[in-house]
Amino acid sequence: MSSGSYTQNRLKPVPERSRRSSGPGSRGDTAVAATSHVVLGLWSIVVILPLLWVFLSAFKSNREIISGSPLALPSSWSFDNFVLAWVDERLGQAMFNTVVVVGCALVLVMMLGAMCAYVLARFEFFGRRAIYYLMLAGLTFPVFLAIVPLFFVLQSMGVLNTLPGLVITYVAFALPFTVFFLYAFFQGLPSEISEAAAIDGAGKWRTFFQVMLPMATSGMASVAIFNFLGLWNQYLLPVALNTKRDNWVLSQAVASFVSGAGYQSQYGLLFAGVVITIVPVLIGYVFFQRQLQGSVTQGTNK
Repeated sequence: MSSGSYTQNRLKPVPERSRRSSGPGSRGDTAVAATSHVVLGLWSIVVILPLLWVFLSAFKSNREIISGSPLALPSSWSFDNFVLAWVDERLGQAMFNTVVVVGCALVLVMMLGAMCAYVLARFEFFGRRAIYYLMLAGLTFPVFLAIVPLFFVLQSMGVLNTLPGLVITYVAFALPFTVFFLYAFFQGLPSEISEAAAIDGAGKWRTFFQVMLPMATSGMASVAIFNFLGLWNQYLLPVALNTKRDNWVLSQAVASFVSGAGYQSQYGLLFAGVVITIVPVLIGYVFFQRQLQGSVTQGTNK
């Protein structure tokens, strides 16, 4: 064998897979991956088991829930709990009220929050930073501290124990988070686009609605999902500010199953009501998960 061929064989590069599979770095990556999988597996069990317990218990009788195993299959798959909860316990009316309140509040808070975030992010004026910091301060304000002032404010406005009053309250508490979330999206948009729209003759309103707002669609979808989850699962505000039975939302109606007639807890109705409450949230997430993942990816790339 010639010295040239020997030298060429000695200098032959090591395959990329071999280089990556050897060394302390690869072993560290393997350990991190294994630990992550173990933690995610445990977390999945913690999340899935309660959901499975709730789903199975929704088809059981009250006696079977108390005396049987939590994860045991029901003796008979009966939908009586769902029918009783929806019709006799007026959970259907509560569902309608919740859809109306959350839908109206979500539309208002997304529109007002987008306009407020756009102005704070794209325009220079006196007090801009102060307004933004006041919005951030609203995120740190505990809800339970505002219950008593809100009660008297809504009472003076004549909207206490009404659905419009609940809509106003939801918008007020969801607005700071919406502005904080969308502020970075509008601030990161290139100014050349708005300048080009102005050169073409577009006014400020047309530039916002037809040019800038469509570019922040991913951010709007993400904050809409977060607001929807928070408003849909809201409990403290409706209990304190919406005590009229005809205007109850889902959280109030489901909580009433804990102390039913004769102070006897109706666990079957309770679990059926929880399942009915969870289903719309799951359906909404399935439809909008692509927008949520896309916005997270876009924010990471930025």
